[in-house]
Amino acid sequence: MSSELSRLSVNQETVRQLSLPELADGCAKAGVGQVGLWRAPVQEYGIERAGQLMKDAGLTVTSLCRGGFLTASDPAGRARALDDNRAAVDEAAGVGTDTLVLVCGGLPEGDKDLYGARERVADALAELAPYAAARGVRLAIEPLHPMFASDRCVVSTLSQALDLAERFPAEQVGVVVDAYHVWWDDQAPAQIARAGAGGRIHSFQLADWITPLPAGVLVGRGQLGDGSVDFRFLRRHVEATGFDGPIEAEIFNEELWARDGAEVIAEVAARYLAHAC
Repeated sequence: MSSELSRLSVNQETVRQLSLPELADGCAKAGVGQVGLWRAPVQEYGIERAGQLMKDAGLTVTSLCRGGFLTASDPAGRARALDDNRAAVDEAAGVGTDTLVLVCGGLPEGDKDLYGARERVADALAELAPYAAARGVRLAIEPLHPMFASDRCVVSTLSQALDLAERFPAEQVGVVVDAYHVWWDDQAPAQIARAGAGGRIHSFQLADWITPLPAGVLVGRGQLGDGSVDFRFLRRHVEATGFDGPIEAEIFNEELWARDGAEVIAEVAARYLAHAC
């Protein structure tokens, strides 16, 4: 592995067309030593088996996606969400990562109270953070671009994410700095500094912002270098805090999924070197 690629992690969803063995093989051939995994394919393959596969391939698992969806207002929905997140914590520990990414959830049907929904997230974190800590897993709150506030994540900025995370010890709850979701925010540099000062940057992710957005905006992330995001600018601010952890490329894009997965991994590595180093 080249020293320039030593911090790159390829998130599994970037090449969702690949099986876990194919992912491991593709990363090895591209000189990438780290991966982020997703729960559904890990569950299908077998949690401990998936962790062993990555270990045998010499790969470090940088994160597991995802827990969260903690905004239910009814007791039954809340209980289901907590049970699912405890399972996600166990799965993260099982595949050998210390970081579980949380997408907090949108507004329940008929609900317009963003502030109340965020407080329900905080209430859930109060139950989940000690459970995760006991298993060696950190919870990483990922703020999503405001276009997802209604249906996927009521936490839209790093400031909002940190307001939640800072209620708990830094080793238990931190944040994800995802370039795709925060690049537009003129407060992002200050909030990155805030997160770093508190030791709360648990994950740093890359994907580009391309327009026009597709009809399914969730899969509108661009290959590195194809859009508007200044990755070096964000990386400088993240690293100015002392963060020296993995940098994870997480790109949801149907055109990438339609291509040869090993080719995509190699291209991600080349784009990372060209646009993020």
